[in-house]
Amino acid sequence: MKVLKFGGTSVGSAQRIKDVARLVCKGECNIIVLSAMAGTTNTLVEVGDYLYKRNSEGARETIGALERKYWDVIDELYSSQEYKAAAREAVKECFDRVRSCMKDLFTLYEEKIVLAQGELMSTAMMHLYLQEQGVNSVMLPALDYMRTDKNNEPDMRYIESHLKAMLQENSQADIYITQGYICRNAYDEIDNLQRGGSDYSASLVGAAVEAEEIQIWTDIDGMHNNDPRYVEGTLPVHQLHFEEAAELAYFGAKILHPTCVQPAKQHNIPVRLLSTMEPDAEGTLISNNTTRRTIKAVAAKDNITAIKIKSGRMLLAYGFLRKVFEIFESYRTAIDMVTTSEVGVSVTIDNTRHLPEILDDLRKFGTVTVDEDMVIICVVGDLEWQNVGFESQVMAALKDIPVRMVSYGGSNYNISLLVRSEDKVRTLKALSQELF
Repeated sequence: MKVLKFGGTSVGSAQRIKDVARLVCKGECNIIVLSAMAGTTNTLVEVGDYLYKRNSEGARETIGALERKYWDVIDELYSSQEYKAAAREAVKECFDRVRSCMKDLFTLYEEKIVLAQGELMSTAMMHLYLQEQGVNSVMLPALDYMRTDKNNEPDMRYIESHLKAMLQENSQADIYITQGYICRNAYDEIDNLQRGGSDYSASLVGAAVEAEEIQIWTDIDGMHNNDPRYVEGTLPVHQLHFEEAAELAYFGAKILHPTCVQPAKQHNIPVRLLSTMEPDAEGTLISNNTTRRTIKAVAAKDNITAIKIKSGRMLLAYGFLRKVFEIFESYRTAIDMVTTSEVGVSVTIDNTRHLPEILDDLRKFGTVTVDEDMVIICVVGDLEWQNVGFESQVMAALKDIPVRMVSYGGSNYNISLLVRSEDKVRTLKALSQELF
């Protein structure tokens, strides 16, 4: 059994839903994980914003416009009045649920109910369309098996036992449909796995059922060796190690959510990235195998701030780094890169919410300088230190570009470089020319 996840763009219109249905109906009994139709979650976030601000009129108008969009898709998607009526009823229930949250007091509890409706609508529509085509489609409601614990981590024991029981009860199905992104929390409230969580859902489902393979279908033919928005002639990478894929996803390759690969990696289940626009393309296979002595890809992470703490007291000072890192920990601010010397340490962050407070605390230990509007460029591949020459290739490509920081050796799979945002495109192009 395979798990196939389709993103919002892949089910973004009646024709796209039909295309996905053709892809999944090839005689295999697989589990299909769907995101909300493209634009739906963003619109539901907008509805929530109106309700937080007690602007019920704005919320009603936004809900009405989205609902009309769904009526148009339903009219185009189904050929029989019977299934059109069934789809309208299923979608109407979801919009009624959204409208039921238009109370005087709109809280995070109601917001999560609102946000869950997108996936509930897309799966209901796909389920009914497959049934209209004569496919024995069975719905596996994610809210009946996908659960997080009190630490907001997936409760794998609960997920596995409940999902396997549901599959056993419906063993005669041709295909299974379930929702990505949504879940219940430890208090049985509707919750979600955060934005991009449909990738995570697919990986969790694959791990729970010990799937043969997890497929992530988007509108891009795999993970490319550079950013095609800025660099011409990029190509999909055919094979990546899980660690390489995680590095690329974290440092800017938006095709894959960074958390997606962890459950698959732990259960040794390969993940394949494929395109609904080019279904016959090879895509990218992610597994625990690696291609030796090869640089695979380059990615960029924007909106980075670099902080340098310089202190004469650091020389041989026991506990200096611990005190610095504890400041970032106290403000729940993650650090991306770290470089050190005898008299100072430089770090980068992408969350500047508490930057003024962090800087105030750091000034107790030395002189603090800040560089804003920076970009981390991440070069990924088999970069074990014994592989001679890769670092020199990377640095040779940047001989005319000022580099603020370099991080190498923290992982066997990446070299990270910090440059100014104005040098981002030049850096990406220079690395592509030198490395690929």
